[in-house]
Amino acid sequence: MTKYTVLLNSIEKIKDFVNTITRYPYDFDLVSGRYTIDAKSIMGIFSLDLTHPLDLCAYTDGDEKLQEDLKPYLVEEGA
Repeated sequence: MTKYTVLLNSIEKIKDFVNTITRYPYDFDLVSGRYTIDAKSIMGIFSLDLTHPLDLCAYTDGDEKLQEDLKPYLVEEGA
């Protein structure tokens, strides 16, 4: 499993994010506090608090193409 911190703070960003990760065969979860949802579910994403960064759990080990595709959504460490 690889963990990322993402910020999905607009409808367009959420739509693009879901379209991006849907192209991959891996399972993805988004975690916000005590809530965990399927990251490929647009409706599930809208049930979370989107004002704060979310933890994205990708159930794969180090896919470089995935990491490149996620760059627009990643939160820089220490930001």
